[in-house]
Amino acid sequence: MRRLLVLIVGALAALALLSVIPAAPAAAGTSRDGAIEQVQRVRISIDLTLTLIKQGRSAEAFDAAANGYLKHFELVEVPLRIIDNALTIDAEGRFADIRQLIRDRAPIDVIRDRLVELRGVLDSIERKLTATGAAAPALIFGQSFLIIFREGFEVVLLVSILLGYLEAARSTALIKPILIGIGLAGVATVLTVVLLRLLFQSLPFSIEVLEGITAMVAVVMLFYVSFWLVARMEHKRWMEFVRARLWSAVSLGSTASLVLVGFTAVYREGFETALFYQALWSFGSGLGSWVLAGLAAGLVALTGVAVVIFRLGRRVPVKRFMSIAVTCVMITSVTFLGNAVHALQAGDLVAYHRLDNWPRLPIFLSQATGYWPTLQSVAAQIGLSSIYILGAVYMLAIKPRRDRRAAKPSSPSSLVPA
Repeated sequence: MRRLLVLIVGALAALALLSVIPAAPAAAGTSRDGAIEQVQRVRISIDLTLTLIKQGRSAEAFDAAANGYLKHFELVEVPLRIIDNALTIDAEGRFADIRQLIRDRAPIDVIRDRLVELRGVLDSIERKLTATGAAAPALIFGQSFLIIFREGFEVVLLVSILLGYLEAARSTALIKPILIGIGLAGVATVLTVVLLRLLFQSLPFSIEVLEGITAMVAVVMLFYVSFWLVARMEHKRWMEFVRARLWSAVSLGSTASLVLVGFTAVYREGFETALFYQALWSFGSGLGSWVLAGLAAGLVALTGVAVVIFRLGRRVPVKRFMSIAVTCVMITSVTFLGNAVHALQAGDLVAYHRLDNWPRLPIFLSQATGYWPTLQSVAAQIGLSSIYILGAVYMLAIKPRRDRRAAKPSSPSSLVPA
């Protein structure tokens, strides 16, 4: 009993002593916000290390790498170790490996590859330290929804026109080959998704380079799709476009040509969808559930549209939808372009020129918008946006005015010879 009382009194005394001792000030970088700031400083040290290595200044490169770790990353470890100790240990090992490679005067390409990999690890660390918020998930969800709904809407529209034209022409016997082609296109789309994943895993390039190249291809396709949609906003133009393709197939009189019409009408959209989702998934790290949520919502919305068109036989406002779709596709392509340039910068294929005085967004929001404060990334986004703005001015203002002038009949006086 006496021992128990002694222990209780001792514990109370220790608590009282601790309560009157002032707490030591927290070290810089121990908070999440402070750690994120230190991660950015580590990135700058990596850029400096890489530059010095390429210039053959190994001693200075070693100092830059050591300072990046000792002065900055060690301050990141405090909150990171609590969140993900395994990631902390992995990063520590990578820093040590790079310093040893520099000390041993390893080939520049080897050191460069390790620094590129470390950039990717720092992105993962920043995601661990950053709250997703509401804006980034909403943007990723919207982009995912837009991709599947726009591509799917185009498929539904094309198929409805194909089948409706054959039924109106009383050529129902030709419907079966068309449906076979559509089914084959669906299978080919699924295989494309799988093959793209396998291709990414097998190519001897860093993930950053693959992401950048994929996004660049997606940007080119989105750019083409934007102006392709502008040319076919009217329902009448869609009818003319599809009938022309169908008529050429019917004139050949072969089943294979009809199957090909059904296949190409769907697979082009399927291939685009697979490519766009590959890019979106790559740049949506940490937001994958929102990509899937947008995909699911888009499929539900598409089901409703298909019911309205096929079951109820109602026409949908093609021009209105296409006008909205064109705008959203353009915005998505600008986002993809910013992320593509950033990925190629991370892979050391495009130079960095950081805009230090420009605001920096949380990493999830940067992924969702493609905005990264570097000269190359911002210039690329501004350039593409300018092209879209000039194109819109031409299509909405200049071209209609020219068309109206061309449509005006000539006055009688102008027909009288001088």
